[in-house]
Amino acid sequence: MQRNQLLLIGLGVAAVIALFAFGRISPKVHDHDHAAPGMAMPQGNTATAADFKDLLQKAKERVPAERLGEISRLDNAVVRGDVQTQQINAYRQLYLLWDGLNEAPIAAHYAGEAAKLENSGKNLTFAANLFLEHLSHTQDPAVKLWEVSSALELLDRAIALEPGNDTLKLRKGALIVDYTGEPMKGIGILREVAEKNPDFLDAQLTLANFSIKSGQFDKAIERMDKVLERTPNEPKALFLQAVAYQSKGENEKAVDLLRQCRKMIKDPALAAEIDEYIKSIK
Repeated sequence: MQRNQLLLIGLGVAAVIALFAFGRISPKVHDHDHAAPGMAMPQGNTATAADFKDLLQKAKERVPAERLGEISRLDNAVVRGDVQTQQINAYRQLYLLWDGLNEAPIAAHYAGEAAKLENSGKNLTFAANLFLEHLSHTQDPAVKLWEVSSALELLDRAIALEPGNDTLKLRKGALIVDYTGEPMKGIGILREVAEKNPDFLDAQLTLANFSIKSGQFDKAIERMDKVLERTPNEPKALFLQAVAYQSKGENEKAVDLLRQCRKMIKDPALAAEIDEYIKSIK
């Protein structure tokens, strides 16, 4: 099993699981003034979302002079274009240009603008994922809030086109829990998906992960028990359950679960990480 196959449970949550496996494996639990039992709450944030025009202007100041003319030409094509296909084409070119300049948030914006005009679920999801992928690299709270808002808008549009797509709903729910002041709303979305389809592993793992983050270790263990009843020896479930037990101080049980998980890992690097985890808590 490849490393990304073991850990990829949706873009909104994969970074957290990857952190457990490849960084600080034992989760760090935070207490939050607004935290409800079983919830993982983001830190309070009073920032105002950044304005795209300001971000664009700052980005242009970092662009080599020889590329500014091309950017201006495409910007004008968007403003003056009276045919939707022309605007879509200009936005696509702007996406590629800014992506080539390593300005990921600006590129994501233009990919999103093209996707909105195309009204394509696939392209809306692609653009939302661009924002999600960059979130963990964003330090400015105002920029982060803008990226979250942009991703949610794109996900909502994609879900409207594909109302049965539980993966999109999972990403939306996880994003709301992690980055907004409405975690209960996000958890509600996740629970709805998980209850509708108990065999949807990603939803079960996501909810268990949020339980661990908020200190509700027994809830995570119980949820993973149910997963393992349906799918014995599921390595991701064993891993999360081990994290929950270790967080409770039950290191012997955690080590046993990690050893079971370790037997199913063929990726040498990932196996070595799990070995180190076991050594750290024995």
